[in-house]
Parts: sequence; structure tokens; C-alpha cells
Amino acid sequence: LKNGAVYRPEREAQILRRIKERNPGPLSDETAARLFREIMSACLALEKPLSVAFLGPQGTFTQAAAIKHFGHAAQTRPCTSIDDVFRIVEAGSADYGVVPVENSTGGAVGTTLDLLLTTPLKVCGEVDLRVHQFLLRKAGAAGKAETVYSHAQSLAQCHEWLNQNLPDAERVAVVSNAEAARLAAEDGTAAAIAGEMAAEIYGLEKKAENIEDNPDNTPRFLVIGAHDAAPSGRDKTSLALSAKNRPGAVYDLLSPLAAHEVSMTKLESRPSRAGLWEYVFFVDIEGHRQDEKVAKAIAELQEKTAFLKILGSYPAAS
Repeated sequence: LKNGAVYRPEREAQILRRIKERNPGPLSDETAARLFREIMSACLALEKPLSVAFLGPQGTFTQAAAIKHFGHAAQTRPCTSIDDVFRIVEAGSADYGVVPVENSTGGAVGTTLDLLLTTPLKVCGEVDLRVHQFLLRKAGAAGKAETVYSHAQSLAQCHEWLNQNLPDAERVAVVSNAEAARLAAEDGTAAAIAGEMAAEIYGLEKKAENIEDNPDNTPRFLVIGAHDAAPSGRDKTSLALSAKNRPGAVYDLLSPLAAHEVSMTKLESRPSRAGLWEYVFFVDIEGHRQDEKVAKAIAELQEKTAFLKILGSYPAAS
């Protein structure tokens, strides 16, 4: 064990990568990896059942991401807000948390980024989850739905499908797709746009599948905990930093990465809440903070920035 941690994200990532590389078929690489993920999840639970907080309620895509990452043997715990996920993990009431950070069609999740600035927790993993939306209705419901419930983002993602298939239905935005499924389960005249897990939990029938306008919608989720991960061989490091208020400041943020041949995979800016500087930049780079090139680039960045925080190094999602 490392620092008392039962869960070793870098070791699990290495194992799952090897399984994919050596998989002879006929199962797909992803199916083989999911099977071994469940085996590892069950073995971990024998040693110490993991408690994983997620943005609830039951049936959300965040819960699906938590199960994809930790397996079904983990004890998933729904929270009412992203803030609650951070608080519960910080207090030690849950071992890890899973929070949304980015949507491939909707952009960054600002609440998660803001909380990462102040939390003592580290990012120890990431999950990419291909999202498919379903039109769900109460069993036996007949006729066209008069109301469609869903999260505002999902309503937007299915805008064209709704225009073509349910143009007269009222569209009502709710706090989550799981809440939409719960409402549809109580009302035979309504429908919900949600995922497959929500259909199973709330006993709804799938009236239409893959109704999203963009079939490549892939939200990204972060795993947070008291520690980050050791090098796995294919890693990312997330940083938060701010530029000094002078000409060329943004260039100074990027030049150490280029000088040390460190690839940047993401650059996101957020207005500062501290008032000491105007913007905070969230940067994802390839490599682990212990890698020589990355360590040198970070050391140089620390000399050039007004503020720098290493949010964590973790295995890159496969």
C-alpha cells in the first residue's frame, strides 16, 4: 500500500492497458477491460470497500462514470451538489469523489474548476464517458408525450430531434436527467430524456434511442481524493495558474512548456474569485509531475506566475 491507500490508480491503469494490448478477441478491447475492471473492483472490496461520492441523484451520468472507473463493487454515494461531493471527500466520509469537469459540446463546468482552486484534494483520475440519450416513458404510456423533462444541457443536445418528433411537447428543464426520469415515472403523459441507467432505476421504457444531435458527445469527469497517482507511463498533470499583470504574461505561461517539449492538451480561463489577479488558467499537460521534462517546466512556471497549484497527476483516460 502507498500511504495507506488501497486504491492504486496507476497500477489499475497499467493492467487495463495491458489487457487491451494483449486481447486476442473475440471480445472487444473495451469489453475485456470492463470485465477485468469488475474483477479488480470485487477484489478491492474484499480488502476495503471503497466509498465514492458522485453528483446525484441515482441514475446520473456522473454515477455511470463512477461505476465505469471503480466498478460495481464500489459503494456509490449520491450528493445533491458538486460542492457536497468535495466536502464529503474532504471530511473523509467518502474515499473518493467523481465530478463533471467538461462536456465536449457544452464546455467546462465552472463550479468544479473553482472548487479545485481551494480544495486540499488531488485529482487522481479522469473518466471519459460516451453519452447516449434516450426518450423514456412510464410503462404502458400511450400517445405522444405532452411534456419532456430533462437537464437543460440534454434538452439542448436533443433540440433537433425534439423539433422533428415532439414539436408540440413542452420542454421543462430540471436539475438532472435522473430527476427527469423520476418525474416521468410518476406521469403517464410525460417523457424524460436521460441515460440507460436512469431507465433501469426508475423502470421506464425506452421509446427512442440515441436521440442526441451530436453522436460524439463525450463528457469528461475527474476523480478526486486525498492523494494523486504515481506515474503509470501514460499520464496527465492538471495545473491552475495565474499570470502576472503585465504585457506578454500569457506567453510566459506557455513558453516553459514549449521550451521543455511538454504538450498541452487543454487551456481554460476562469475569472478569479480571489481578487488578487484577473484570471486563473487551468492547464492540462501530457506527462506526470515526476517526469523530468514536466518537473523542469513546472519549476520554471513557478518563477514566472503569480500563482501556481498542481491539481494532480493521474493516468490519462484510455
